[in-house]
Amino acid sequence: MQTKKKDIRNPLEYSLDLFSGKWNSRILSVLANADNLRYGEIKSRIDNITDAVLAASLKELISSQMIVRQSYDEIPPKVEYSLSEKGRSIIPILR
Repeated sequence: MQTKKKDIRNPLEYSLDLFSGKWNSRILSVLANADNLRYGEIKSRIDNITDAVLAASLKELISSQMIVRQSYDEIPPKVEYSLSEKGRSIIPILR
């Protein structure tokens, strides 16, 4: 049985880790200027980001509860991304 390690980083270390790459802050800034965006809309607003990097960054931001992924039961599938309350709270820092 594996036990989960508790994250003992302080808020500064957590923030530095979250924003260590150049893409997460850009994705948050793009989402700050819109209510909900689909994957392609986010990609079109960020120059030179690859699909692999965007997908990985979105997963990281979702797991850190900075953004919310909303999927709709439609054909074709529809998924939208938006800032969470936690994500909205850090937008003044990014501006």
